[in-house]
Amino acid sequence: MNLTLEQIAAAQKANLETLSRLSDQALQSIEKLIELNMHIAKQSLGESMSSAKKALEVKDMQQLLAHQAEAVQPMAEKIMAYSRHLYELAHETQASFTKSAEKEFQVGQKKMNALVEDWTKNVPVVSDAAANVMKQAIASATNVFETSQKAVKHAVQVTQGNLNNATKTTIKNVNSAAKITSKK
Repeated sequence: MNLTLEQIAAAQKANLETLSRLSDQALQSIEKLIELNMHIAKQSLGESMSSAKKALEVKDMQQLLAHQAEAVQPMAEKIMAYSRHLYELAHETQASFTKSAEKEFQVGQKKMNALVEDWTKNVPVVSDAAANVMKQAIASATNVFETSQKAVKHAVQVTQGNLNNATKTTIKNVNSAAKITSKK
């Protein structure tokens, strides 16, 4: 079985379109990351200036400790929020790439099935056993792909649960520390 120039050109065009879509997805993720970092930088600068002004108004050690206790909790919460935003962005990007990979895999699987069907019809010496072996190999590859996709999705869910638990624990600990510091 020989490929024609039209088939090769169509395959190259499809690959180029896939590359273009994946590049667009990557650039969108980078753009979101830059926007997030710019927002955080602007917000942090304003808060740092405000905190520095308050620190300059401190008259004794008690006020300094109270000022520090006030600053710790919001800072920890913002760090955790930033971490959640980064995780969500990474998860969104991964999901987007996974969706593209699944689509490409399905298209490739259909092409492979059509190729095997064409091959079995056009080559008289191909036995049913050989055709079944090819079909079974394709089915096995599909099963491996689907199993790995499920494993990746499960790992993402576990990671998200762990991140949420870590966030809650950290905020609880910061709140406790802030209360202890403010009592001193």
